[in-house]
Amino acid sequence: MNRVTNSETNKYTVIGFRVERAGPLAQLEDAGRFGVRRLGVTQGGPADLHGWAWANHLAGNPWGTAALEITFGGLTLVAERDLTLAVAGADLGATLDGQALPLWQRVQCREGQRLAFAMPANGLRAYLAVAGGFAAEPVLGSVACVVREGLGGFDGRGSKLAEGDRLAVGEPSSAGASLNAAPDEARIDYRAPARLPLLPGAQVGDFTGQSLFRAFNATWHVDDRADRMGVRLTGPRLQCRIGSLVSEGIGLGAVQVPPDGQPIALLNDRQTIGGYPRLGALTPLAASRLAQCLPGQEVRLAAVSSEGALAAYRRFCETFSG
Repeated sequence: MNRVTNSETNKYTVIGFRVERAGPLAQLEDAGRFGVRRLGVTQGGPADLHGWAWANHLAGNPWGTAALEITFGGLTLVAERDLTLAVAGADLGATLDGQALPLWQRVQCREGQRLAFAMPANGLRAYLAVAGGFAAEPVLGSVACVVREGLGGFDGRGSKLAEGDRLAVGEPSSAGASLNAAPDEARIDYRAPARLPLLPGAQVGDFTGQSLFRAFNATWHVDDRADRMGVRLTGPRLQCRIGSLVSEGIGLGAVQVPPDGQPIALLNDRQTIGGYPRLGALTPLAASRLAQCLPGQEVRLAAVSSEGALAAYRRFCETFSG
């Protein structure tokens, strides 16, 4: 029996898509689950905040609206009603009825059309937003899907999409979208080496001078051990004078350095506490950029001040305000 992704008895449920082919990983993400880390519950939310925000903005949705995060591709959806949508983030070879789907712009999809995502061509995660947003029952204040914790998503139990699922959508905003397409400067070439701004952390002074030089001057490579919890970077071995700490809270983008000296940047589905020394924390937009990197890609860390990081984040948020 096929799952229905919202309450069978909810008369306001409107089905927007049916899942014809599920692919390896597609899940619902709003802005994230906040105020619950004291319970050991992580935040979830979009791994690439930049791509997610632009997809929603182009679809005419306010900040925080739930969109579909599609990792690696392999997903095919059939529209069950006319929809306005936008796809931003990675180029996963998206097509609409076999024709290339324009990315980073608003598109009209008609009932019965097939929206398909093939495989990564540029980046790793694409974001599909529909006008009105995808609809599901919140769990702990959010519909963000965290598979490990069994929370959120279309079914409330943290399940990724499966063949036959029917995806509910909300009512479009009367205001509509202010832009038809994202400007060129918002469209990132994820194949290029990434420069990742990092705020130095409380333990940065406990790393050896040589390690600090290497951290910010060497080229790092994205390891194949990467998921929504975190991304391991491979490169020169970093040495810290302290081996471990009393476990403390872990924020988005925290860069832990375990005993092997290879940094791990923690992302949205990270654990809530940790005891390894930290080099610092990637800014939210740096964590987003890293989330789009394929294994083997080159990245560099760049120290940034809190004032500079905050100014950059405010400029980003202003794009989507109002």
